Amino acid sequence: MKHIFKPTPARASGEAAAPTLLLLHGTGGTERDLLPLAERISPTSAVLSVRGNVLENGMPRFFRRLAMGVFDEADLVLRTKELHDFLDEASSQYGFDRRQVVAVGYSNGANIAASLLFHHAGALSGAILHHPMVPRRGVPLPEMTELPVFIGAGRNDAMCKPEETEELEGLFRGAGAQVHVHWEPYGHQLTETEVLAASEWFQNHLLKD
Repeated sequence: MKHIFKPTPARASGEAAAPTLLLLHGTGGTERDLLPLAERISPTSAVLSVRGNVLENGMPRFFRRLAMGVFDEADLVLRTKELHDFLDEASSQYGFDRRQVVAVGYSNGANIAASLLFHHAGALSGAILHHPMVPRRGVPLPEMTELPVFIGAGRNDAMCKPEETEELEGLFRGAGAQVHVHWEPYGHQLTETEVLAASEWFQNHLLKD
């Protein structure tokens, strides 16, 4: 998969160790889109930023959809495994800890990150999901005991309605995850206050001494 890898910057003495960030862009984005977001969330993390392998009218995505908000589930499962396998390969190639990878995804990228959690136990050590949808319904979820998950959502998001966010929160909680939902009074856009909330949540839940 086309990607950018940035190794962990040198740490100051006593500075907390940070997990690797897996960056997953929204529809029409590239592997460069979320690099500034990674700097805001965890400047001491290594970064693996990936471009989706699917094109929709020339726009990169991580999996196909049949219509707006209607996922091609067979392709979703296939592409989720593709990303999972790529993470295994990349950790071997670049030498980062495969057990300490936190996804940071927006929209389509948040959906594929949620799908990783839905389909592959231990795929991620945490996730920051900006405006995700429920990737699949009616499937058993792996155990996610105490897995930290941040969901950023908009009360007026026409693409991802509040009921969808609440359903996804319930599914994660039902699998044992520790979920924090941050609500914005806006739509599908990623706002400054949402980024700040995600950064503060990361610092409190995912940095280790």
